[in-house]
Amino acid sequence: MSDHLEDVKKYAKKPVNEAAVAGLEKTYRLVLSQADTRYVACSDKAELETVRKNFLEKKLGLSGDDLDAAVKDVCETMKATRSKSRLTFYYLLAERYGKLDALA
Repeated sequence: MSDHLEDVKKYAKKPVNEAAVAGLEKTYRLVLSQADTRYVACSDKAELETVRKNFLEKKLGLSGDDLDAAVKDVCETMKATRSKSRLTFYYLLAERYGKLDALA
């Protein structure tokens, strides 16, 4: 079982969709392999805007006023973890919007 899967299990509200985790690992392999992009920095406004634009809007096809609030909610959910895994962060956002199947 991958380290990513174990990390997602710490935060997921429902049983983990392992195919979605595998899909995220495959899609974001390059991003996850680089130290400076592996994690989401919740204290960086530009980073959070990138998450909204590149993942929620472009990847998941979402729009609306609640996207920034969703990103902040995931920051709050993961606040105990200093290094917030990008894969887990994205998984939690997709879970919130019922878009896990789009990642598999």
